[in-house]
Amino acid sequence: MKKNMNASFNIKNVGEEVTLYGWVQKKRDLGGLTFIDLRDRSGIIQLVVRPEDAAHEVAAILKSEAVIKVVGKISERESKNPKLPTGDIEVLVSEMELINNSIDIPFEISKDTTALEDTRLKYRYLDIRRENIKDNLILRHRVTMIVRNFLSNLGFIEVETPILCKSTPEGARDYLVPSRISNGKFYALPQSPQIYKQLLMIGGIERYFQIARCFRDEDLRADRQPEFTQIDIEMSFIEEEDIWNVVEEMMKEIFKEIKGVKLDKFVRLTYNECMDRFGSDKPDTRFGMELQDITDIFANTTFEIFKNIIYDKGVINCLVVKNASDKFSRKDLDKLTDFVKIYKAKALSYLKYNANELSGSISKVLSNDESKELIERLELSENDLVLIVADQKNIVKTALGALRSKLGHDLDLIDKTKYNFLWVTEFPMYEFSEEENRYVAAHHPFTSPRKQDVDKLLTDKANCYSRAYDLVLNGYELLSGSIRIHDAVMQKKVFDAIGLTDEEARAKFGFFLDAFKYGAPPHGGVGIGLERLIMILADTDNIRDVVAFPKTASAACLMTEAPNVVDEKQLNDLGIKLK
Repeated sequence: MKKNMNASFNIKNVGEEVTLYGWVQKKRDLGGLTFIDLRDRSGIIQLVVRPEDAAHEVAAILKSEAVIKVVGKISERESKNPKLPTGDIEVLVSEMELINNSIDIPFEISKDTTALEDTRLKYRYLDIRRENIKDNLILRHRVTMIVRNFLSNLGFIEVETPILCKSTPEGARDYLVPSRISNGKFYALPQSPQIYKQLLMIGGIERYFQIARCFRDEDLRADRQPEFTQIDIEMSFIEEEDIWNVVEEMMKEIFKEIKGVKLDKFVRLTYNECMDRFGSDKPDTRFGMELQDITDIFANTTFEIFKNIIYDKGVINCLVVKNASDKFSRKDLDKLTDFVKIYKAKALSYLKYNANELSGSISKVLSNDESKELIERLELSENDLVLIVADQKNIVKTALGALRSKLGHDLDLIDKTKYNFLWVTEFPMYEFSEEENRYVAAHHPFTSPRKQDVDKLLTDKANCYSRAYDLVLNGYELLSGSIRIHDAVMQKKVFDAIGLTDEEARAKFGFFLDAFKYGAPPHGGVGIGLERLIMILADTDNIRDVVAFPKTASAACLMTEAPNVVDEKQLNDLGIKLK
């Protein structure tokens, strides 16, 4: 067994004989001497092979990424390398064994490789040898160990839940697994351990956690994978404050250990406050530029478009982009208009404030009073740009929220040294599905309503709010959770509200509903996206950088070529015929 890592040696070890194993990062032949950078998981150490040494013949045939064993003596380097932990020393090789040579590699094994991502994913086992990918996997390990120790010290028990489950509606499409034993029937891979962790509460575990694998068949993006890992936590006999305090303290521990950062107390905003101020339920609060409601300024407007929108109970909101009017040409503003149209906004109006006057697309239709009020209310100063959307409230908020986020990145307004945590609370209990023409559960159907909104469950769905909450970090939804329903009567009301009949509820959740009859405690919990957390800690915006063997945006594994065809016999065993 290998006993020493490269980085465990320093100037204090000069004169010691060592045995090392690793990969050839680089080889240089200089005046008869051969210098080799030997890499292992801990880092690089320089080897020196002299022409008179027996190891010289082996060194001569080495290629990059060959695996070798060397025996030699640690010596002080003449030309030191301060960039390496082992930069003060080198190993004078006396023996070398070629364990396994390598063919020519498809890309350079370096931190700043120029290889395309698809190439790196095809040869992921080589990509993992790169310092940043390797370090991200080590970082992931460190975080999970902090989580395990932190929660264990608070009396939580780690319990593993099944991967082969029953298909239940949880908001995304299931990955299905056909049964050979019961042809025509299917398991589903868990979208989360939601039902199981609630059953564990009913089972009296009281405090549970799991580093859980989850699967969702949904469209992918830079911060999403079809299979992902969740730090799953559930607690009995608690209120929201108990859960929030546990999560906050755990995050403080993680960020102290990993980043050396002391986090402040987390900010809290209700969902409605969040949407009003930021136009998003996962806002990046590292910069300002909040949405401002200017509907009342146009109460008596003669501008027909604004007048009609107000008449139709719409709203007029804006963003003030400080000291930026000279940065946006008409062409640039047309591009921003196209951008907000993605979010169903019909138009984007703009005003520029220069020399104490407003100019822009709607400046000529403003009355003197309206211009004066805009300048005062928005506290405009020289060279400010005002971007305005007028439409129905949900469209206005969503479009300007997306525009705010875009401008924050484009104009480099974000302080990337900050870690801003935000609890978003009191989410709507339901959301209206245009596709299904009915209200559906906004989170999942086991979320408890606010105590003051119980009477609205069936009668006022649009204004019924829940005890659901998210934790947002720098614009990413890091966590989602809620206080759960623990009463069978309440659960039935929610099923009724989303149009789930008693028969359908029994078919999908019968085993779960039966458990409610045997003393279910009040409980709640969270699911924390581990990859998103690691992604932020690793200072990357690509989730594939923190997953050992990730999928592409089309949910394919380029390395193993999965998904792929299977033979006819396997399909016959499963009772499946392809259309």
